[in-house]
Amino acid sequence: MPAAPRSGRLVAYRKRPLTSFNDFGLVEPITRALRDEKYETPTPIQAQTIPLALASRDVIGIAQTGTGKTAAFALPILHHIVRKRLRPERKACRVLVLSPTRELSGQISDSFMAYGRYIRPLAVTLAIGGVPINRQIRSMSHGVEVLVATPGRLLDLVDQRAVRLDKVEVLVLDEADRMLDMGFIHDIRKVVAMLPKDRQTLFFSATMPQEITRLADAMLRDPAKVAVTPQATTAERVNQRVILVEKSAKNTLLAEVLKSEKSDRVLVFTRTKHGADKVVRVLEKAGLRAEAIHGNKSQNNRERTLKAFRDGSLRTLIATDIAARGIDVDGVSHVINFDLPNIPESYVHRIGRTARAGAEGVAISFCDHEEAAYLRDIEKLIRMSIPVENRRTGRPQEAHVQRAAPHQHKKHGNGGGKGRNHRNGQRHRSHAEPRNGGGHRPQHAQGNGAPQTAPKGEPTAMQNVTFMREPRRQAGHRAPR
Repeated sequence: MPAAPRSGRLVAYRKRPLTSFNDFGLVEPITRALRDEKYETPTPIQAQTIPLALASRDVIGIAQTGTGKTAAFALPILHHIVRKRLRPERKACRVLVLSPTRELSGQISDSFMAYGRYIRPLAVTLAIGGVPINRQIRSMSHGVEVLVATPGRLLDLVDQRAVRLDKVEVLVLDEADRMLDMGFIHDIRKVVAMLPKDRQTLFFSATMPQEITRLADAMLRDPAKVAVTPQATTAERVNQRVILVEKSAKNTLLAEVLKSEKSDRVLVFTRTKHGADKVVRVLEKAGLRAEAIHGNKSQNNRERTLKAFRDGSLRTLIATDIAARGIDVDGVSHVINFDLPNIPESYVHRIGRTARAGAEGVAISFCDHEEAAYLRDIEKLIRMSIPVENRRTGRPQEAHVQRAAPHQHKKHGNGGGKGRNHRNGQRHRSHAEPRNGGGHRPQHAQGNGAPQTAPKGEPTAMQNVTFMREPRRQAGHRAPR
């Protein structure tokens, strides 16, 4: 796809709604595969992104996980491959897709194979860590059309001279904000420096912190911006509630909830890998089967666990945020935040794992004393108060004091996000709140911090995207390859 000339402008794209995949003019092998997949009506991100990508435009897509992003970039790429058949050069690829996790990379690769099942030949290779590299070296020896990779393993292959990137025609960067969280930002810059300047770039992220904005500015030319869901919107069919609980009582509470709730599949989030394994052991002692998925598990173990969760033989899956980024499983009835995330956007991503495909969902969050600040940040971001049940012992008034902050700024049009106290203008901090909140506290973009109910429904038109003045968090050390 020849890229559009640079002009330094960020273009917001508007087009009449497209109601059928037949409206895109995709080649027949792709439309036949879409019929096999029972795809009829494109999602908002697909309806707006596919025409832009087919027109060879660079695109910034702001959308959360589960909105149909993979088809939004895979379909126009496959259309381009069919319309311009070329034999890939040795060790080269025509399309490079970068994603943060093994699971997400695997799902993207599977989607390319599914949508391109009637395209012959079609060479798609997956390059991820956790599996032997020699097989990936062999698969790249004759070149491929599509290479889906995690940044760390891709650089390993480049270092071994098994992959060359000078023939890439299309670059896709998926879940860019999660790559920032995982410390991949420097790897991405290395990869981009090896790519041809004359290429098309499709850039997707759920949020746009300053570091991601700078990366997009350096990578894209005259990009069209597509935003289909406001960043702070939570799934409208999710019944959310918080249970205030002592930290030491979380294990008992989790077992009680799993036994009492009528559920199909339950996804439980912990903050750390060690915490996930500990929860599995505790549930086993309570007679409840559960498995954990995180970066310390082998790739074969992760694949077996996900397969069992998808087919229903495993009811409860314990996951960390990073591992769960690639989990796309229908039928998750409950999301339980065993640990509240210290990054409020992660809460939105977590609960978005349920209530998919028109179904109802439940999100239950456990909140101990130290997580009070995280709860306030989440409520500010989603612009609503989450119903609370207090299971804490002692200090019965503390829950009310800790939750007062999201409501205090109703009388102050300029300042809810700063958390000022009404009487003396001083910043309120409960004695249980960590001084740094697990990281510096994010500054929210809304001028009026008064809580309000998030908009109903997913809009089909363009939404404004807020670019943060400061990064919400800093990239850590790169995750293990």
